[in-house]
Amino acid sequence: MAHPPLPLLLALALGLAAAAKSPYQQVLQHSRLRGRQHGPNVCAVQKLIGTNRKYFTNCKQWYQRKICGKSTVISYECCPGYEKVPGEKGCPAALPLSNIYETLGVVGSATTQLYSDRSNLRPEIEGPGSFTIFAPSNEAWASLPAETLDSLVSNVNIELLNALRYHMVNKRVLTDDLKHGTTLNSMYQGLPIQIHHYPNGIVTVNCARLLKADHHATNGVVHVIDKVIATTTNSIQQIIESEERLETLRAAVAASDLNSLLESEGQYTLLAPTNEAFEKIPRETLNRILGDPEALRDLLNHHILKSAMCAEAIIAGLTMETLEGTTLDVGCSGEELTLNGKPIIADKDVLATNGVIHFVNELLIPDSAKTLFELAQESEVSKSMDFFRQAGLSSHLTGSERVTLLAPVNDVFKDGLPVVDSNMKNLLLNHIVRDQLSSKYLYHGQKLQTLGDKELRVFVYRNNLCIENACIAAHDKRGRFGTLFSMDKMLTPPSGSVMDVLKADHRFSTLVAAIQSAGLTENLNRPGTFTVFAPTNEAFRAMPQGELNKLMGNAKELANILKFHVADEILVSGAVGALVRLKSMQGDKLEVSMKNNIIHINKEPVAESDIMATNGVIYAVNSVLQPQASRPQERGDEPADPALEIFKQASALSKVSQRNPRLAPVYSRLLARMKENSGGF
Repeated sequence: MAHPPLPLLLALALGLAAAAKSPYQQVLQHSRLRGRQHGPNVCAVQKLIGTNRKYFTNCKQWYQRKICGKSTVISYECCPGYEKVPGEKGCPAALPLSNIYETLGVVGSATTQLYSDRSNLRPEIEGPGSFTIFAPSNEAWASLPAETLDSLVSNVNIELLNALRYHMVNKRVLTDDLKHGTTLNSMYQGLPIQIHHYPNGIVTVNCARLLKADHHATNGVVHVIDKVIATTTNSIQQIIESEERLETLRAAVAASDLNSLLESEGQYTLLAPTNEAFEKIPRETLNRILGDPEALRDLLNHHILKSAMCAEAIIAGLTMETLEGTTLDVGCSGEELTLNGKPIIADKDVLATNGVIHFVNELLIPDSAKTLFELAQESEVSKSMDFFRQAGLSSHLTGSERVTLLAPVNDVFKDGLPVVDSNMKNLLLNHIVRDQLSSKYLYHGQKLQTLGDKELRVFVYRNNLCIENACIAAHDKRGRFGTLFSMDKMLTPPSGSVMDVLKADHRFSTLVAAIQSAGLTENLNRPGTFTVFAPTNEAFRAMPQGELNKLMGNAKELANILKFHVADEILVSGAVGALVRLKSMQGDKLEVSMKNNIIHINKEPVAESDIMATNGVIYAVNSVLQPQASRPQERGDEPADPALEIFKQASALSKVSQRNPRLAPVYSRLLARMKENSGGF
């Protein structure tokens, strides 16, 4: 059996080793690469302008030069574990290996070293053993409230010693061992220390950030952190029960039976709305949600993230999933945390045994707890809501009726809202579909029933999802009882077959007569899926006299031409991109395109789009389309006898032809000949 060559094995081993690096080590390696031009063991560090906050840089931060939206400057420092040598480039020398006590003074934690001496911890961290200490930086000690620091230092033999031992673990732990969501037993009564190791390379210990990590000592390892950490023994639920600012939240949690979840083991982030946050909500809305167990549970689950997220780990915007299944945009702006772009977090990093709490001063109401009217507030369909309100249809959109609202976007009403009369109210009722739908389950040809007792069809295209002539313009918003579809235009429900629609519109009287004479009436009356490019009377009048006479005098050719105007599939304008090809009933292809927001058929502009029928859609065109092979080469003076029947039918539908100066002579001669042959109509 052949064995892989040794170089390949080595390459694989090195690749696997690189892949196994922790996020912290990956970021540190990137900082090394950016700093190598300044010598060996030099790391590029981003410093937030106006502060002492520094970060090893990842690739994205390197190019953006920002932390929490604030500008940074790049400095170059010795990587952890190394130091400068006078006259040498970079940081060529490893720090001298000493015990933990001595190492504290070297790595920027002299205050921790001082307090170790005062509390009689020094002998232990100078002696034999294998320890890890998460040492607060000098700035961390200085930032403690004066009364807290005084209480620690005034009773150095007890409180200070206990505090320092809580920062220690009785074994050597490097950053690669600091796994996300794990706990370490501290040397103070074995109380747990929570570890979080985030994908961006940030490592936190009880939400304090590691500043300088993996400083080796003869008897362990030192990690410098940016805060003095405190013990925590309460669960999220216990903190809610003891915090006066969360009184309303406490009642809501009890009503929704979430107590057990917030007491259980795990690592959650609770975005805890304060009493003030609840008070900002309209009383009617708040009472509705509090009185609806399902809406209340969705509301609370929307405030719980699936993993613990400490504030120090957020250095740029990220999307996080809630227990409700929705997402929140969590970010930062300078020192402030933001939710969905708003700085609404009042207090951050209240640590619990099963996660972390951030107090928020605004309630985050998920779509699933909102009425349709609430979904539409400050949205792209807010004008539609005014329209439905004016029509007296609010009750359908605020109650517990399961409906789907097809709401036109605001741009549809840029010239103002139409006048609401009985016809308009009926039309708006046909924008409300019975049952609460989701667009991802809609399928081509599906029929939807409206509150106005109309049947709407669903059309699924490659680039759009449409209901009759209107297409969905944005993602669904699914509320408590209703779903909101944002539509790109007002719907026009079908009001009859293709033939019914053509007969009812005086613009198509000549076309109707031609269809009837060509024997196509039954085809366009039957159930089907037609797209009809319907020539107007103007289109027939625009034809050269000879071509018109020849066409009208040849029933077979007329039927052929008319079939060229019909495709056996429904194509609404919202489905037309650069070019769509349809096969006509005549057999040749029709090319439908969009140019300057105008539909074109075979490069001819369409006069009106999306005239909906129960068995298709009609486009009004001001020209008669002809297949390449059927374009006439000769011109005649008079139509042949078969055309008599066409104009006999057309005369009953329209008087336009008689008034037109070009068609009047031909029309008069036809009438005279019909009288000779049949004795009149």
